[in-house]
Amino acid sequence: MHLEFSFIIPVYNRPDEVAELLESMAGLDYDNPFEVVIVEDGSTVPAKEVTDSFSGKLNISYYFKDNSGPGDSRNFGMQKAKGNYFIILDSDCILPPHYLREVQTALTSDYVHCFGGPDTAHSSFTDLQKAINYAMTSTVTTGGIRGKKKSVGRFQPRSFNMGISREAFLKTGGFGKIHPGEDPDLTIRLWKAGYDTRFVEGAFVYHKRRISWSKFFKQVYKFGMTRPILNRWHPHTERIVYWLPALFVTGLVFSLFLWLAGLSFFAGLYTLFFIVVFIDALYKNRNVKVAFLSVFAVLVQFSGYGYGFIKSTFAMKVLKSDPQKAFPELFFN
Repeated sequence: MHLEFSFIIPVYNRPDEVAELLESMAGLDYDNPFEVVIVEDGSTVPAKEVTDSFSGKLNISYYFKDNSGPGDSRNFGMQKAKGNYFIILDSDCILPPHYLREVQTALTSDYVHCFGGPDTAHSSFTDLQKAINYAMTSTVTTGGIRGKKKSVGRFQPRSFNMGISREAFLKTGGFGKIHPGEDPDLTIRLWKAGYDTRFVEGAFVYHKRRISWSKFFKQVYKFGMTRPILNRWHPHTERIVYWLPALFVTGLVFSLFLWLAGLSFFAGLYTLFFIVVFIDALYKNRNVKVAFLSVFAVLVQFSGYGYGFIKSTFAMKVLKSDPQKAFPELFFN
């Protein structure tokens, strides 16, 4: 198949991010033409001026629409795009020069209708960005589910760096209204439709998350809330591994009570785990401050996800609540 790539990028009030991403696209080491589709999702600080400034460097189009969430905006962009293979990126990503060559090589040698690539931290990122990147990508914390050759379970591409063929998009209808959680939901529906997914290790992006501790907690809290909803929609995908952050945090609390009561064994196990996290983060980042921040990032990650997961599980399993009525903040109309 002759591959014609269209990048789909939803954006909401982040023109500076778009400028960095488009600059990296202009520097791609790729000889064939490709398309860039920017979808402004009801922003009050639009990126049109930035987009227009790249009209001479990229085959780029810009669309403004009412705010309806990233999933619907990606669908809108794919409907407008002219290519036969869509690559979906978050606006806070930066591409390395070899990105499209890696994708082209992977799909040419063994075609698949949906792929995903990993995210990593650039050397220019802040210490906080590097620590949160570690928490979100390390095998120690996520089992490699966001992008490793060896991961827990079948690989589920994430929409910060995801490719999908036009055929698969038309067959499935694209992303749903839930957010976050729209990317694993689409992946599961792709599997049901008979399409496979693949991890392309070399197609990584630098994921420059504009984030703080409070924003990070809120993000992983919502991740935890969406998983039980996805488990209800797709019961065959339910796994015990999704319980691990909740069990980790519950065990940590009990271990602290036992430690205060004079029983230090379980607290020692948790201490050993955080030492492993520190050493692993230190090895990967070569920075003591980032290693310390990574330990805290993992604690925030597990706490936020675990709390959201328990809250949503109670609503789904015990109360038998309707997801959209119980958690309307997770859905766009």
